[in-house]
Amino acid sequence: MLSRLRRSVRAKLLVLMLATTGVALTVAVAALVIYDLRTYHERWVTDLTTQAEILGRSSIAAIAFDDKRAARENLNLLRVRPAIMGAAIYDEHGRIFASYSLDGAGDAPPPVPDDALPHIEGSRIVLFHRIVDGGRHRATVYIRARYEQAERLADYLGILGIVMVLSMLAALLTSAWLQRAITRPITEIAHVAQQVLERRDFSLRVRKTTEDEIGYLVDAFNNMLAEIGRRSDALLTADRMKDQFLATLAHELRNPLAPISNALHLLEAAGDKPQMAADARRMMARQLKQLVRLVDDLLDVSRITTGKLVLHLEPTNIQKVIENAVEIARPLLDARGHQLVMDVPAQSIHLKGDETRLAQIGRLVAAAQTGKAPVQRLADRISAVFVPVVLVLAAATLGTWLLTGGTAQAAFTAAVALLIIACP
Repeated sequence: MLSRLRRSVRAKLLVLMLATTGVALTVAVAALVIYDLRTYHERWVTDLTTQAEILGRSSIAAIAFDDKRAARENLNLLRVRPAIMGAAIYDEHGRIFASYSLDGAGDAPPPVPDDALPHIEGSRIVLFHRIVDGGRHRATVYIRARYEQAERLADYLGILGIVMVLSMLAALLTSAWLQRAITRPITEIAHVAQQVLERRDFSLRVRKTTEDEIGYLVDAFNNMLAEIGRRSDALLTADRMKDQFLATLAHELRNPLAPISNALHLLEAAGDKPQMAADARRMMARQLKQLVRLVDDLLDVSRITTGKLVLHLEPTNIQKVIENAVEIARPLLDARGHQLVMDVPAQSIHLKGDETRLAQIGRLVAAAQTGKAPVQRLADRISAVFVPVVLVLAAATLGTWLLTGGTAQAAFTAAVALLIIACP
């Protein structure tokens, strides 16, 4: 029971309402019982005092003329009140003048006490009332009656018990109605939260049924789910773009390694050929520069998360770009015994572009010479792979040049140069 109370809002609300109703009813019942008992005592004492006053004054003459028969007749009138069990009249000296008993054989009346206040003896109330007439004490009346306070309390508690049961049932019904307005939205929030945890479905929403604080809680929960869903999609997109970025950069990182390895072999074979050694060192310097640039891209976390490659546009010699591209493809060409024939214009052609990215053309050259085709067919295979790509590069170069502020003539020249490379 306690574990269910700790885990269930509905049980807590039910216990809260029943406890509140029970405490309120208990306080009310206690107050009513105390008030009723006090009222019953005061009313009964007042009633008996009035009865004693009437008996005493009607018996003053009988006491004065020593007419005990008249006094007993006055006392016998008490038979109409069964609650009065016995009575007696005392003269001014405290002697019993006449007595009365309901059953005819009751206890003998006690002597008149000095304290004439009413008092309780078990289930009976005893009253001594002094009769004063003309400033003189004429008589004392004694009355013994039933004091049914316990029976009255039992009856009263029974009625109040029925009222409490009915009140608890009413509170239970009210709580059942409140479940729909208060606990049901909270239960739905818990249910949707459990489904989100199990299914990872951030499109789920809780239905709003009220406009109070519970409704505000539902709106906040739905907005939180929407925000988590957006961030989850953003993380998935960033992760996918990171994979694409790293895959692209991994291919690019391999390109400078083959020329550097080839340059090292040239240095070993150079011997007394300083020109060959100088060319190998320049090749290594160029490829190392590209490698540093690629490593910088790899270390740029913002580019990894967005999947973007940054182009460093600067004036570049197209012959230098072609030379870098050939350097990338040269080791594989030599390893397969292929011969690459190029027809490059003698005049220098300059364009504004990213030298490192343009050098990736060498990958196309390497892709074109896979397999063991005859040497004379290599140029055709390069053109078959190279021409469509260079056409795209020419168009991209033209657009990039115009967007970065270059003239249309210069952009057209650069694009034509790439086409010339593709179609010697």
